[in-house]
Amino acid sequence: MLLLRLYLLAGMVVHKAVWEVLKRRSHGPAARAAPPVSPWLLLVKSVKVAILLGLLAQTLLPEILPIATDATGLRVLGVLLYSVGLVTAIVARVQLGDNWSDIEAPQTLRQQRVIARGVYRYARHPIYAGDLLLLLGLELSLNSWLVLAVGLLIPVVVRQALREERMLAAALPGYQDYCAATKRFVPFLV
Repeated sequence: MLLLRLYLLAGMVVHKAVWEVLKRRSHGPAARAAPPVSPWLLLVKSVKVAILLGLLAQTLLPEILPIATDATGLRVLGVLLYSVGLVTAIVARVQLGDNWSDIEAPQTLRQQRVIARGVYRYARHPIYAGDLLLLLGLELSLNSWLVLAVGLLIPVVVRQALREERMLAAALPGYQDYCAATKRFVPFLV
């Protein structure tokens, strides 16, 4: 169980590190004007940090709200979902490159273009899909009823994806064609 928890913890640390390194590398001070910091933005960022710290703590603590006494099957399924989600999100973030913007303050960048290669060939929002799989897998791996809370994130993610799509369709030539040809979250399905 210790190795499982270390794997889950390491994956989350790598995920966060990739985001921070690529964010700093991609968007220097001249890349775009800094958006104004609103109280709402500070609240959203604070909630994200609190959730991340909670997830990190959860991987280190004893089981919280266990689902089953023998959770071997749940753990195996959870590790598979977590791993697929982790790899999908990281690969998608790398492939998005300089076209990425913060979820809290999405905006189109000066030289942004439609990315329709790699995982973006199959899904318009592979980072969101990957992160949801990662969270679902994490909670299953930890045998926690908190897996149900992941379902509460789905409407939030869908709302954010729709908001971004409206913004990108208005700003990027070819984005509407890309939307017509590519599923939103799950290749060939949704």
